[in-house]
Amino acid sequence: MLNKSDQPADKKEPVVIKKYANRRLYNTETSTYVTLDDLAAMVKGERDFVVFDAKTGDDLTHSVLTQIIVDQEHQKGSETLLPIPFLRQLIRFYGASIERFVPSYLQISLEMLAKEQERYRKQFAGAFTPAGAFEAYQEQARKNLAMFEQAMTMFSPFGHAKNPGAKPGDEAKKAEPVKAAGPAPVSGQAEEIAELKTQLATIQSKLEKLSDGK
Repeated sequence: MLNKSDQPADKKEPVVIKKYANRRLYNTETSTYVTLDDLAAMVKGERDFVVFDAKTGDDLTHSVLTQIIVDQEHQKGSETLLPIPFLRQLIRFYGASIERFVPSYLQISLEMLAKEQERYRKQFAGAFTPAGAFEAYQEQARKNLAMFEQAMTMFSPFGHAKNPGAKPGDEAKKAEPVKAAGPAPVSGQAEEIAELKTQLATIQSKLEKLSDGK
């Protein structure tokens, strides 16, 4: 058994990258200057790194990773990973009341995609017919809706208390409209969350109708 002070043999500390005033990036592990492409290759090779300002010591990891994404998108040309509608919607979230919810939802979605990427690769590779491709996209839409419900519970302090055994997506499937005597005030955050849920539910409904009509 490993002691708390012991580290697994294959566990490596993040590489320290220093960024200088001339924007050059210095890899302290290899004692060489590197480019954004070099750092992108490290990320793809699952080699973690942190970036610090060589003069002030400020953590620049987030901004450098963002620069890598912009650089990679530019190299992709027309085949980008971040479509324009997604970028516009992401910008709209900045400063909105739902802003703090977005990172968790995106992280959950990407983690799920990373875990099942091999299965998706095989599934889409075998989707030679429109029906096969449609079923693949339909399944992903269902999972996106379930992940949305899961992420929602993080920001609902009473969600688990009301129904401890509930699973992601149960509320969307079982909830029925409740008639109220009059309109109740709804916070801006609640309205935006409700709008997102409605959009996802609409997409799911359209997919199911298309599936029934095949």
